Amino acid sequence: MISARLALRDVAVERGRRPILDVPELDVLESEVLAVVGPNGAGKSTLIQVMGLLDRPSRGEVLFDGEPASPRSLAQRRRMAVVFQEPLLLDTTVEGNVRSGMALRGVSGGEQRQRATEWMERFGIAGLAGRSVRHLSGGEAQRTSLARAFVLEPELLLLDEPFAALDAPTRQALIDDLDAVLSGRRMSTVLVTHDRAEAVRLGDRVAVLIGGRIRQIGRPSEVFGAPADEEATGS
Repeated sequence: MISARLALRDVAVERGRRPILDVPELDVLESEVLAVVGPNGAGKSTLIQVMGLLDRPSRGEVLFDGEPASPRSLAQRRRMAVVFQEPLLLDTTVEGNVRSGMALRGVSGGEQRQRATEWMERFGIAGLAGRSVRHLSGGEAQRTSLARAFVLEPELLLLDEPFAALDAPTRQALIDDLDAVLSGRRMSTVLVTHDRAEAVRLGDRVAVLIGGRIRQIGRPSEVFGAPADEEATGS
């Protein structure tokens, strides 16, 4: 049986008295890509923040490899990496950004260079290593953000609408590269998106999130071939 890398149990998030998220049970399996698809305002970003231990739920529990997880646990957070819609890069070079997380984790300088070079090459930005991030296009900045995440070799990768701000050709090229990377190096991954095509292309399973609730979960062919209801169809 495939074990859960991350599990949510009776998780709810409220802002004031307004419910944002209500997830009785959700597992992210080892080595799978789980695509969470839903419209704007469905609670997708809140879900990512809870999974990434960036936000504490109002109630419920997050389990990482079967152990209770908390935003206070730096050790658990360092086993994860998050890529947001906005790259949130440091004001330095491309290589400086890719190496930044490794420096915080005490990786030696030689290994930093080796791993940074490998992942910059994988994402097609090795030629930009010395360029200031101020002079990057949107696609180049997001490639830098992805390389910075993968270089950490996380056990859980969380992607929050990473392609939403890109134009169509740039988005498609980056999806192609990400698909190749995820196929070659399996890690537990959650991709949040409002785009069905992204979910079908990258997801092993798809979860439909509407109004803060998981309305359906299964293989892409099951979810989109036999949607649970009209709202799921329109997501």
